[in-house]
Amino acid sequence: MVFDAIADNSLVGGTDRKDPQLLNAWLPSGPALLFCPADRPERYQKALDRADVVILDLEDAVSPDNRAAAREALVANPIDPDRTIVRINPAGTGDYRRDLAAVAETNYRVVMQAKSEDVASILDTALQTIALIETPLGATRANEIAATSNCIGLMWGAEDLVAGLGGSSSRFGPDESRSGEYRDVASWVRSMVRIAAAAHGKFAIDSVHLDIDDVDGLIAEVRDAVALGYTATACIHPSQVEHIRAGYRPSDEAVEWARRVLEGAAEHNGGVFSLDGQMIDGPVLRQAEVVLSRVASGESTEDS
Repeated sequence: MVFDAIADNSLVGGTDRKDPQLLNAWLPSGPALLFCPADRPERYQKALDRADVVILDLEDAVSPDNRAAAREALVANPIDPDRTIVRINPAGTGDYRRDLAAVAETNYRVVMQAKSEDVASILDTALQTIALIETPLGATRANEIAATSNCIGLMWGAEDLVAGLGGSSSRFGPDESRSGEYRDVASWVRSMVRIAAAAHGKFAIDSVHLDIDDVDGLIAEVRDAVALGYTATACIHPSQVEHIRAGYRPSDEAVEWARRVLEGAAEHNGGVFSLDGQMIDGPVLRQAEVVLSRVASGESTEDS
């Protein structure tokens, strides 16, 4: 059970917080998370070979008639549990209970709960859980969901969110001035999810870019996600993986800058100093540390 490994205190982002946190919680091994339908077991390993993490999907990618077969395939075709997430159906459904029963027969330890809306449903999984915020009610509760002890991260979804609003599109259309960009409500939920995750020391996963041919749009969204501190971006097609990895990989110039910042901080015993005319203080130092952490994450992915 996850609750055997909870700490009362956690130092996250330089702030002493009292939120319960899992010790040694799972983290994505890289920034590119690829969805794979759970009823297509012949694709499991191929997806894992292409991406950093595979999300075996028992929800939207599988028709209701195929979900029983998908659960059987999940149990019968194991892949690396350290690089696998299982997306389960929303709490309160029969599929949800059957999904959890199937996961219990595997070595998988991380689930993504679709349409997460309350703390009780996260606790109920008794597993390390990524809460997928994709409904209006879930969006209003993102902060309290992120604080849940066995919630290890948040992801958000635009299409179910807009459907729940009675809307028709999460993005501006080709005849509108901001064509291809998220509409304001979707952008607001994206921001709230990132803030809630950071407030409670949890990682955040950016939503999928559904237009596979829109490479420029994907690259722009990944660049923005990195700037906002997202840990990873989910995707629906293997061709998107390298664009995501490239976006999260710091440039040589950024790495050199970050190393100089850390060297300067060591020389000045953590005090404020100037580097190339820029004042370096605590927030800038943490930004440099994030840059180098992304380098370390990329090297780990290449070795796997």
